[in-house]
Amino acid sequence: MFSKVHHFLELIRFSHTIFALPFALLAAVMAWRLNALERPSINPYDTSPSGLGEIFWSDSPQVHDRHVLFGPVEINFDYIPIWRFYFRWQELVGILLCMVTARSFAMAANRLADRKLDAANPRTAGRHLPAGILSVPSVAGFAAASAIGFVASTLLFLPNRLPLYLSVPVLAFLAGYSYTKRFTSLAHFWLGAALAMSPVAAWIAIRGDAVLANPADLLPALVLGGAVLSWVAGFDIIYACQDYESDTRAKLHSVPVRLGVPGALRLAAACHVVTIAFLAVLPLVYPPLGWLYWAGIVAVAVLLVYEHSLVRPDDLSRVNLAFFRVNAVISLGLFAVASLDLLLGHG
Repeated sequence: MFSKVHHFLELIRFSHTIFALPFALLAAVMAWRLNALERPSINPYDTSPSGLGEIFWSDSPQVHDRHVLFGPVEINFDYIPIWRFYFRWQELVGILLCMVTARSFAMAANRLADRKLDAANPRTAGRHLPAGILSVPSVAGFAAASAIGFVASTLLFLPNRLPLYLSVPVLAFLAGYSYTKRFTSLAHFWLGAALAMSPVAAWIAIRGDAVLANPADLLPALVLGGAVLSWVAGFDIIYACQDYESDTRAKLHSVPVRLGVPGALRLAAACHVVTIAFLAVLPLVYPPLGWLYWAGIVAVAVLLVYEHSLVRPDDLSRVNLAFFRVNAVISLGLFAVASLDLLLGHG
């Protein structure tokens, strides 16, 4: 039993959830912070002995004056005001469950679609399906269970029905990635778009009513999603350089096959320049982010330069280091820095 669970976790590379999850959580933190600026919350500047603060209403990031107290305010206790953020616990649980189940479905579907290609590639021939460690029916059943779990997890966001309505189209888009390299070199950007949906979906799950009332409310999540898209596409192009010969033999489409490994690495670098540009635009559409976030952008830029220094057209031996470790630091680090900025800032 435990051995089979372990094999499924290896199949879907559960540890790689770390790439998209921090960005979904960052979008959620940004949305919860915006909720705190628009709804009754706790005054963060309270110095009362209880430390509980005073109830006040703020519809502007500049309003922190005790004179804006309106006296008794009826609070919806489905929402928990925690200092500078305002959220439901169901939202946090829903985001975590949706991320895990969506990625599990996507990876299982990808392994099913690519099992014959994996068997012909020396680098991937040892994966669970081509090696016979797991059977096709068991992986198909796991994918189906993950899809059902994803749809069911969206119910945690009720009364916001948008996540439920969008759940099946999201699953279809995720599954579609597995077939893209059969007909287009833009497969890396499809993967980037798939992961970019995570911050956008998290924002919609939390601020669905605001998005329906004013679609421009989604702009911060779209900018963050743009950063994720270009970041993922860039490092996936680097990763695909390992399969240049195998993909060429199988007549698959990829940027390395189309441009060669040197050209692919240059395009990956250009993608990461675009990533930094998107991250720099984010504070312009989401003003609560401050100087600490800007320091985080500088750190991300340094890490991306380091990532590209690890790989050369004639030496791809450190691709895994560039792919996993550096990118894990980028995603977790940016989430931590931006969240701390919103926690401690004056927005």
